[in-house]
Amino acid sequence: MGFFSKDIKTMDDLFVHTLRDIYYAENRILKALPSMIDKTTDPQLKAGFENHLKETEGHVKRLLEVFQLHGVEAKPVTCPAIDGIIDEAEEVSGEVEDKEVLDAALAAAAQAVEHYEITRYGTLIAWANQLGRTDCARVLQRTLEEEKKADALLSKVAMSKLNMRAVS
Repeated sequence: MGFFSKDIKTMDDLFVHTLRDIYYAENRILKALPSMIDKTTDPQLKAGFENHLKETEGHVKRLLEVFQLHGVEAKPVTCPAIDGIIDEAEEVSGEVEDKEVLDAALAAAAQAVEHYEITRYGTLIAWANQLGRTDCARVLQRTLEEEKKADALLSKVAMSKLNMRAVS
């Protein structure tokens, strides 16, 4: 089913499709994070990635809860956006030999992922509220807050040291 598929006829259909999109994305992120953890040399960045791996496991569980609350099957739909973001991150990180530059690249790649997730969760929360599914919105809101915190941490680490180290 493509994004503008004829299978999407109602706002509820669109909500479910986007929920399945982020479900795919979170599972793809679960598979990508261990490699990022292995590649990074900065202890604070590594700890942030490790923490976010645990949080992402929780995000998947919350998505399963939302599927259940909404009464639909938890199944993913391929998300070309997250595939592209992760593929680009893997390609760039595979080309960087300087460890300081690699850490900056990994932080930037992780932020691209966070920004995608933030937009998806924000949209899903708005739609859930419009559909009268405040129960789903509350569950999704907890994840959105964690994604925002992860993004803020990445910004702080990148701006306070990673980017400066990469330049020198």
